[in-house]
Amino acid sequence: MSGASVPPGHRPLATGHWYRGLTGYHWWILIVASLGWLFDTMDQRIFVLARGPAMNSLLPPGTSPADITWYSGLATAVFMAGWAIGGFYFGILGDRWGRAKTMMVTILMYSMFTGLSALSQNQWDFMAYRFLTGLGVGGEFAAGVTLVAEVMPDHARPHALGLLQTLSAIGNIIGSAISFVILPLGWRWMFVVGIVPALLVVAVFRRLKEPEAWQQARRENKKMGSVHDLFAHPRWRRHTFIGLTLAISGVVGLWGIGFWTPELIREALGSAPVATRNYYVSLGTLLQDVGAFFGIYTFTMFTARAGRRPAFVVAYLIGLAATVMTFGWLHQPSDILWMIPILGFCNLSVFGGFSIYFPELYPTRLRSTGVGFCYNVGRIIAALGPFTLGGLTVVFAGAGFGAPFRAAAISLASIYLLGVVTMRFAPETRGQPLPEEK
Repeated sequence: MSGASVPPGHRPLATGHWYRGLTGYHWWILIVASLGWLFDTMDQRIFVLARGPAMNSLLPPGTSPADITWYSGLATAVFMAGWAIGGFYFGILGDRWGRAKTMMVTILMYSMFTGLSALSQNQWDFMAYRFLTGLGVGGEFAAGVTLVAEVMPDHARPHALGLLQTLSAIGNIIGSAISFVILPLGWRWMFVVGIVPALLVVAVFRRLKEPEAWQQARRENKKMGSVHDLFAHPRWRRHTFIGLTLAISGVVGLWGIGFWTPELIREALGSAPVATRNYYVSLGTLLQDVGAFFGIYTFTMFTARAGRRPAFVVAYLIGLAATVMTFGWLHQPSDILWMIPILGFCNLSVFGGFSIYFPELYPTRLRSTGVGFCYNVGRIIAALGPFTLGGLTVVFAGAGFGAPFRAAAISLASIYLLGVVTMRFAPETRGQPLPEEK
């Protein structure tokens, strides 16, 4: 296990299976980065499951269900705003300071503030802790994805990045499985579990090396991590607007709608005992995560054969269809068993594309900054998604809609069409090496 990667120009040729020619260090980087993102998504799932009970506990007694939904949306928006800011800031650090170092710092950050969320006394300090957690969550993705993209041989890169994103669904599954045992004990204990990822940093930090491509760029005294340069050159500017728009569509579709299935299930089973509703919420999110696992994996296989552009178009269209179906017709426990996994498959598949496609849009000196900008700064706008869902629910309720929450979700699902239109202008990167400046 020596060296950070295979030097450029000496990478194994694509023969047979995608993993042919990978060294022990290649696998080590993939495992560590995947675990960092897996624990990241576990934290996200813990928040989604604990968000409703936390707000119900922290808000004054007698708060209406519509207002609880509104504050839950606000908490989600604050979390995503922190995610966006962290992704932007740590994306720059990933280019300037190093991918491996930045990844370790962000893991420590989201672990510590997740644990502190358990100590919340009201809705405002709960939101403050979630904002600080979001800083680490957002920063980890750019650093981890860029690290894997630069270490892996060209023929293995899309498969490795797709696998990293596929395994992130396991983090969601773990979070859902934990809820079966922990959530009945109280929502605060869910956040205590989130401290565990910090142990990963202690175990692996000293064994990680920076990619050779990044080291070479530093030796050549290139201008690393410049946000200005994302827009100064026409090629990178075009790529940045494309990546940003794609991220907005997918993130709003997931966080603004798809991750509100706990509230949907609780509404659909409103006459059932609280314990029964909590059981189906945990089961539903678990099934959603299983669907996500297969959705991301399917995207990876499809884009490797058909290309990035058709894969994204299909993913956005099925995301729209599945959202309308689930929020329109889920009414009883049996619906949860098949609708929710389909929703997870369709909503999450496009996220496999983000991890593969975004690193392919930028040169080494801007790669982490570009990935962080597209995936996370888009969340500043996307943060309006959950906030908008809560606001639309109140509006539809005031207009006399019988199911205002469902109507709001279906209306907001039109955001997926933005992603479809954007692919009309996006470059096809299948089969090409990572771009560099000439």
